[in-house]
Amino acid sequence: MLFPIDIHSGSLRVPAHLLFETLAYTIGFRYFLRLRKRAHDAISTNDRLWILLGAALGALVGARVLALLENPIALLHDGLTLEVLLASKTIVGGLLGGLVGTELTKKAIGVRSSSGDLMTFPLMLAMMIGRVGCFSAGVEDGTHGVATALPWGIDQGDGIARHPTNLYEILFLGLLWFCIVQIEKRMPLADGARFRLFLASYLLFRFCVEFIKPVYRFDVGLSTIQIACLLGLVYYRDVFFRPGSLVQPTASDLAGKR
Repeated sequence: MLFPIDIHSGSLRVPAHLLFETLAYTIGFRYFLRLRKRAHDAISTNDRLWILLGAALGALVGARVLALLENPIALLHDGLTLEVLLASKTIVGGLLGGLVGTELTKKAIGVRSSSGDLMTFPLMLAMMIGRVGCFSAGVEDGTHGVATALPWGIDQGDGIARHPTNLYEILFLGLLWFCIVQIEKRMPLADGARFRLFLASYLLFRFCVEFIKPVYRFDVGLSTIQIACLLGLVYYRDVFFRPGSLVQPTASDLAGKR
């Protein structure tokens, strides 16, 4: 397999990365619309549109700002250009920025219900499809792993067998999706718990997998993305330290609090 992977149709050459990234946005959003049609959404259509807009703007800013800060030395040396700005983006920044944008929008329009549960599985699906595109881009994408002697190491275009970190992420998201579904079959989750469980788990995964990526690290031994993950994990600490908060309280539980 030669990287980066391109799709050819006659004289037309389309980078697989671009194709899968487009598919990720399209299929993820279509899946969201399908789930919303089948489920009872406590948030009105008008409010939901405002929330989606806020999330999109927050994700756009967060994805690029965090990516630009991944290597502050290079940024100071080379400066900020339009090309660098457009090419820079990271999922962790997009998720955290989208979270901030969503919460600010909800506060502005007076929505108190959780808006993330309905977006959880569409986001996971979009991320899995998008990571196929990242993998197809090889080392040019900058999301590859460090060199490894393990039998599943893959040469992604530079002659070095590396950890296929994008494939690790696809596998992780698939397993997390399965686990969340199984949990919901066994117990009713509280409003917003599905999204909190997803994002907290993903941030923990990304914190760990960054150790096998060739990224810039500060003197504390952590990368920019790892620091962002830690901040997100502090915000979602109840997921790990108070797992009971994820469960929908019963009528007797509510009566006991009166």
